[in-house]
Amino acid sequence: MIAFLRGRLLERHPNRLVVDVQGVGYEVHIPLSTFYRMPEDGGEVSLRVHTHVREDALALFGFASSLELQIFERLIAISGIGPKLALAVLSGIEAGDLAVAVQRGDIARLTAIPGVGKKTAERICLELKDRLPVAVAAGTAEAGSDAAARDLRADLLSALLNLGYHRAFAERAVDAALKLPGETTFERRLKQALGALTK
Repeated sequence: MIAFLRGRLLERHPNRLVVDVQGVGYEVHIPLSTFYRMPEDGGEVSLRVHTHVREDALALFGFASSLELQIFERLIAISGIGPKLALAVLSGIEAGDLAVAVQRGDIARLTAIPGVGKKTAERICLELKDRLPVAVAAGTAEAGSDAAARDLRADLLSALLNLGYHRAFAERAVDAALKLPGETTFERRLKQALGALTK
């Protein structure tokens, strides 16, 4: 079984790579998250690899991190989820956001991924809840707070833009308001942002 590849990148596509390892070209299927971390053609790459063997085919699935590989292997262990759908999940959501969605049972977030229906999303939440890699499970609370902060910033910015403020000024005001101490509620931060704009 091939577990790791290091070589020169011959071809780079959003869903697959061709890696030259000492004169042998390996085709490796990848998620978008790995694609975005790849160098230009000719650069050196290192990939964690899952070798998938079927009666009629042998396929390699590559990942930029061991965390992505672990999540991929847990996904394909779920009944009804094959390698292609597991890649689609990893292409449609970051590992940390997936952990948050699973812990919260956020079916809506998972069904937003192309190819994932309601039943599949429910199965992912049920099966992965207690089987996430330790690194992801430990970071879930932190990822959740980061996601909440991003949502608050987006809501504040949207409110200011709807009030007619220029985007650059609105962004500066929102960022300034979010750095202030005190209770982090939408209403409080909006007042602070408006205060910064009227100075």
